[in-house]
Amino acid sequence: MSERHEHWIDLRSDTVTQPSAAMRAAMAAAPVGDDVYADDPTVNRLQDYAAELFGFEAGLFAPSGTQTNLIALLGHCGRGDEYLVGQEAHTYKYEGGGAAVLGSIQPQPIANQADGSILLSDIAAYIKPDDMHFARTRLLALENTIGGRVLPQDYVLAATKLAHDKGLATHLDGARVCNAAVKNGISLRAQVAGFDTVSVCLSKGLGAPVGSVLLGPKAFIEQGKRWRKMLGGGMRQAGVIAAAAQYALENNVERLAEDHQNAADLSSGLAQIEQLSVTAPQTNIFYVEIPEASVAALREHLARHGIRASIGAHTRLVTHLDVSRDDVQKTIAAFKDFFK
Repeated sequence: MSERHEHWIDLRSDTVTQPSAAMRAAMAAAPVGDDVYADDPTVNRLQDYAAELFGFEAGLFAPSGTQTNLIALLGHCGRGDEYLVGQEAHTYKYEGGGAAVLGSIQPQPIANQADGSILLSDIAAYIKPDDMHFARTRLLALENTIGGRVLPQDYVLAATKLAHDKGLATHLDGARVCNAAVKNGISLRAQVAGFDTVSVCLSKGLGAPVGSVLLGPKAFIEQGKRWRKMLGGGMRQAGVIAAAAQYALENNVERLAEDHQNAADLSSGLAQIEQLSVTAPQTNIFYVEIPEASVAALREHLARHGIRASIGAHTRLVTHLDVSRDDVQKTIAAFKDFFK
């Protein structure tokens, strides 16, 4: 049976954040309509605001990043087409194979490099010739951040230029693209330069309870509304959750730097434990190698100290707005107490 604690330090993911009092107040006060009829004013405001913020013509609010990514793939590719994607990317590995299952779109997975990028030479080599034997290569899909790593900006610009020069469209799974922009110290518009469409998750580090927004050309987004409806994402009085997403975009982007600092402090503290091998985070995510024999006992030890983490031999730890500097120190102390 799990331990009871007034406050859990939850390091499993940045998806576990709780809406703040101010965010809840915004949700309670939101004017709403029927978004399938496009007359929910709060949803419309969010879509317009996000599009302007990231430098696109239009936006589309959907329940999840899995759905916004899938809408983008369905919009860029038809039956029998393919998209180029990294082996580690969410759209290929962690989203249920939706493009293949629901869109008859073939993924062409390519090895990710240590920094999360895909070699430009590999991208070029995997583009299929115009021949009836091959699926038609239509799209390059990148992810930023990927496993907490920020793709080098010069690489992103080179990769998207290569794709466009070869006649491909470009899509960014930008679930944590705001983390990348804050890490790079550049604007959100600059961070997504080179992409035809971008999916931005609002329920991770930004702290909204639910939702993602797909950004792109107006005609593409209009087509995306049909796919969203078909996929079951046509919501009604969705302004209640769109208000939380609006609050997140207006208030919680720059503060991601605090999460990055907390991750850096936590990783450096854990790195002092000789039994552990710890990566240095670029943003709010890092990994810890834990001796297999210690995994089960460590998991129980942390739970007794009010710490939730997906403890395994290869453990991912994630900081977010509900993890404080004090929580970081308590976590380091709990790990050191176990391994002393």
